[in-house]
Amino acid sequence: MGRPIDVCVGAMPAWLDWRRLLGPGSWHVVESDDGMLEAHSSLDRKAAADLSARLRGVGIGGTMLSLSVRPPLQRKELRKALAEEARRYRKGSKGFTQAATRVDAEGRYSLTPEALAYEMGKRAQGRRVIDACAGVGGNAIGFARAGCEVTAIEIDSGRLAMARHNAKVYGVADRIRFHCGDACEVVSDLEADLLFVDPPWGEKYDKQRVTLDALPPCEQILSSAHHIQEHWIKVPPSFDPSSLPGCRPEAVFGRASGDERRVKFLLLRKSGDSSPA
Repeated sequence: MGRPIDVCVGAMPAWLDWRRLLGPGSWHVVESDDGMLEAHSSLDRKAAADLSARLRGVGIGGTMLSLSVRPPLQRKELRKALAEEARRYRKGSKGFTQAATRVDAEGRYSLTPEALAYEMGKRAQGRRVIDACAGVGGNAIGFARAGCEVTAIEIDSGRLAMARHNAKVYGVADRIRFHCGDACEVVSDLEADLLFVDPPWGEKYDKQRVTLDALPPCEQILSSAHHIQEHWIKVPPSFDPSSLPGCRPEAVFGRASGDERRVKFLLLRKSGDSSPA
């Protein structure tokens, strides 16, 4: 087995499920001077290499994770771990599992995995939901499958047509009202208990730090929805929650074997404000 490797992972926000992220090991966690969490453990060489490969270039909550290993790993160990991590990544949580669904290029990288969309739907507990950036329908379908009444808004008519088709495939078209338009303009006229916003990130979003102003039209939609009781916003893992005061961040992990220790996105939850904007 060789000499154990001393591993230190830092810059983890206090709200992060670090046990899920780091995996097995006797971890000792302390709070650093900047209020972030730092975890220490001794791992065998393969486990240390796998962790290094998984956390390489990962930013969570507006800060890049830091990782140090002593003694250093060999390059061949890291190369092997990176190759294995790439293979695991290809076995990640699927967007849609039904073969008859229709997805465009943007949907292939932005679609909320089906299992996670359904899980969020169950947490909505049957409330009336507005999906303000519906895309090809992944989130709207998840809410509808869980028994919610959904209004799905999408500005692109082609993507909305895909969402309609996909909802029929999943047998929930009768639970979703589809609206082609700009959510910034129509949300203020709609009634619901929960506003869900999954703003377009772009495939090459900043892996170190993303703020609210980098996710148009999210800010405009939220400012038009003060009358809605609760807001949920799906944002990149690297989103800095301090750019949206009053939100409660949660790191959402994958559910498949290939991404169960990867943060897929952050779910921000925020109460609406009944006072005028």
